[in-house]
Amino acid sequence: MGLKEKLHNFKEKNKDKKWLPAFSALHTFLYLPNETTHGGTHIKAADDLKRTMNTVIMALVPCLIFGMFNAGYQHYFALGEIESAKGFLGASFWTLDNLMVGVWQVLPLVIVSYGVGLGIEFLFAIIKGHEVEEGYLVTGMLVPLIVPVDIPLWMLAVAVAFGVVIGKEVFGGTGMNILNPALTIRAFLFFAYPTWMSGDKVWVHGAVARDQAIAAGENLDAISGETILGAYAQGNSVVYDYWDMFWGLIPGSVGETSKFLIIIGALFLIFTKIGSWRIIFSTLIGALTMGLIFNFIVDSGWIAETSKFYGLMSVPFWQHLIIGSILFGAVYMATDPVTASQTNKGKWIYGFLIGFISIMIRVFNPAYPEGVFLAILLMNVFAPTIDHYVVQGNVKKRMKRLKVKTA
Repeated sequence: MGLKEKLHNFKEKNKDKKWLPAFSALHTFLYLPNETTHGGTHIKAADDLKRTMNTVIMALVPCLIFGMFNAGYQHYFALGEIESAKGFLGASFWTLDNLMVGVWQVLPLVIVSYGVGLGIEFLFAIIKGHEVEEGYLVTGMLVPLIVPVDIPLWMLAVAVAFGVVIGKEVFGGTGMNILNPALTIRAFLFFAYPTWMSGDKVWVHGAVARDQAIAAGENLDAISGETILGAYAQGNSVVYDYWDMFWGLIPGSVGETSKFLIIIGALFLIFTKIGSWRIIFSTLIGALTMGLIFNFIVDSGWIAETSKFYGLMSVPFWQHLIIGSILFGAVYMATDPVTASQTNKGKWIYGFLIGFISIMIRVFNPAYPEGVFLAILLMNVFAPTIDHYVVQGNVKKRMKRLKVKTA
């Protein structure tokens, strides 16, 4: 008896067992799809939802590994124990000490994200009696990449539980959610624990602990964990050059800093036809357009240098793409096939508005200068509306052509 027959008999024998969905999920994770087609009318292919999710994870792994190195590098650099890496291949960056600090800080975030998220997925599958859905495979990897490196694990666990249940399961699970679950998790963290998501001491490992020690009277050197966006928003000087911003040698969320690796991931997703190039490019066009408008306002002298908005308004429009999370959000978040627009024209509108609104939030809300995640969540809500009007517009055009031909 072959493996397929044995598996079929096992499932038939235990089809009434509550734990069967959990077994099926574990069996098919790296082995074979749980359901296959046999009729001649179907197109048979090796790819399925799990393989699609795994492809996205492959595009995220370089960002994760770089984030581990950068966490250690920012820690030691802020303490003054190493010199500037001076480029992507700097000897001060790719060291074992940097990696070990990063692994020690980032790996627990990955474990908590997957442990809590998949645990809830398995629980809902067992309760409802359906197969475990694979949508959280990517979400579980995205979550550690969009949070500060020092965020408390219990805080992350609470946010993941909220995001999976409220952002996904209440809508029916994978494919039914109207909001991106990873962004729902980040939004929960921002509104529930704002000091851990918008403070200037949370983006470099050890900065919060040393700040508390200094406040307690200990004689320690000051350490800064401020991001570039935070510096611009507060009118402070920025000590990083453009190449540091591009390669990712700056403080920030774990996976958002290296624009070089994000671009590589974008090309990979476009090549595999998983990520929509229309959404990616239109998001960047929208961001550049809003940046140009703000630059024009500054150059025209319509806003005083003393204004609290001047710092981010005066940022060169193209620089918005290499600071903050706009590029990461455009590639890995806005392109979510479940929550994004589905029509080609709708994708252009959807992406453009994400980029446009992202820079608007970045400038007008100095307390939360990173606006791309809120912009994507907002457009997740309006994506069906955009598609509706695009479809209706196409229908009206065809009806007009029909009337002309039949007249």
